[in-house]
Amino acid sequence: MNSSSSLPEAKPAVAVDSSVLQIWGGHPLKGHVKISGAKNSALVIMAGALLCSGDCRIRNVPLLADVERMAEVISALGVRLTRQGDILDINASEIATSKAPYELVTQLRASFFAIGPILARLGVAQMPLPGGCAIGARPVDLHVRGLQAMGAEVQIEHGICNAYVPGTNGRLKGAKIYLDTPSVGATETLMMAATLADGETIIENAAREPEVVDLANFCNAMGAKIQGAGSSTITVVGVPKLHSVDYSIIPDRIEAGTFLVAGAITRSELTLSPVISDHLIPVIAKLRDIGVTIIEEAPNCLRILPAETLKATDIETLPHPGFPTDMQAPFMALLTLAEGDSIINEAVFENRLRHASELNRLGADIRVKGNTAFVRGVPILSGAPVIGTDLRASAALVIAGLAAEGQTTIQGLHHLDRGYDQIDVKLQQIGARILRVGEVPADGEKAAN
Repeated sequence: MNSSSSLPEAKPAVAVDSSVLQIWGGHPLKGHVKISGAKNSALVIMAGALLCSGDCRIRNVPLLADVERMAEVISALGVRLTRQGDILDINASEIATSKAPYELVTQLRASFFAIGPILARLGVAQMPLPGGCAIGARPVDLHVRGLQAMGAEVQIEHGICNAYVPGTNGRLKGAKIYLDTPSVGATETLMMAATLADGETIIENAAREPEVVDLANFCNAMGAKIQGAGSSTITVVGVPKLHSVDYSIIPDRIEAGTFLVAGAITRSELTLSPVISDHLIPVIAKLRDIGVTIIEEAPNCLRILPAETLKATDIETLPHPGFPTDMQAPFMALLTLAEGDSIINEAVFENRLRHASELNRLGADIRVKGNTAFVRGVPILSGAPVIGTDLRASAALVIAGLAAEGQTTIQGLHHLDRGYDQIDVKLQQIGARILRVGEVPADGEKAAN
C-alpha cells in the first residue's frame, strides 16, 4: 500500500460554528460541477472495512466533517488509516479494542453501524448509542433485534450497547430477519454482520437505497456472498474471512440533486458529473414537473436548462425508490418561487420541517402543520440572516440565498460541512457570489476541509 499523509484532525465544532456564509443572490450560475463521492456510502463502507483483516483502499471519498469523525472512531479502535486526496487506506488487521469512544460516537450516528463488523470480527462489541442531526427519532432497536436473531446477547445500559456472541467460536449464526421498517442503518448493520456469520441470513423488508447496494458491492469485492441488495430481500451466505480490496464509491445523489435544484432556482444552465441518473429518478421527475429541462448528456453526465416559469407541485418523502427525504428541504426552497401552491409531506422523519421558518425570514410564504408544509409561491425572496438547523436545511438556505435579492448570511455551517464537500468553493467556481467568513484555519484551508 502506498504511503500517504495522515488524516487531518477534525476542526473543533466551536471553530467551525464561528464562520458564516455570505451570499449575494440574483447571479446566474454557469459551468460544470464535479460531484463528490456519496457521504452515506463513504461512512458505512469505512465501517465495512473493519470486516477485512487486510488492506482496504477506498477511492472517491469526500472531504467531509462526518468522514473525519468516522475516521476518528475507527482510529480509536486501533485501526490504521491514511488519506491522500480522495483515497482512503484502511488496515484493520489489528482491532485493538471492541469499545468505541463515547464522545465520538455520540457526535455521528453512522458510527453506530460499526457494531456489526466489530461483533462479526471479535465476537464482542461495546457501542455508545448514536447522535447526529436532530431531525427525529432513529432508534437502534431494529439493529439490536437483528443481532439477537443472529445469536448475539445484547444489553443497553447507561447509553452503551453491549453485545457479545456466546459460545467457543464467537461467531454469529445465520438467521431470517424481518425489519418492521426498511431502515437503511439496520439493513447495513445486519448485512455486514452476516458476511462473517455461520450459515445463511435473509433480511426481509430491507432498505433499497443505492448506498445499500454500494456497501453490498464493496463487501462482495472482498469475497462476501451477498445477493438481492437493491431489492426488499437480501440474502447473505457467511464466509470465514474477507480479503483486501481496491474500491471506488458511487457519486453522491443528494449532492447532485442539490446542485440541480440550485440550477433550477437561479434559472441557470449547468452540467453535473459523475452522476448515476438511475439514482436520481424521483428528483429528476419532480424537477420536470416544476418545468425544468434535464438532459442526460452522457451515461454519467446531466445538463439542466432553465425554466421560463417554475410551477407548483406536491411532494411526499418515502424510502427509496420514492422521493428522498434528504431532498425535501432543497425542494422546499425551490417551491417558494414557484407559481401556485405546493404541499410537502415529510413521511420519513417527524422533525424535519424546521427550515420552513428560516425560509420565511427570506420572504417565503410557508405554513407548517404537523409533518406537512403548505408552500405558496412568492415573486421574490430577500436576503436576511438565517441559521441552518440540520444538514439538508442548511443546503436549502444556501439554495434560497442564491436566488434572493441582496445579501443572505447563514450560520450553523457545522451542519453543512457534515455532508457537502466544499459546497461554497464549488458554487464560486460556477459563478455564485458566496464567501465563507469568520474563522480561518491556521493552514489557510477552508473550514470545510
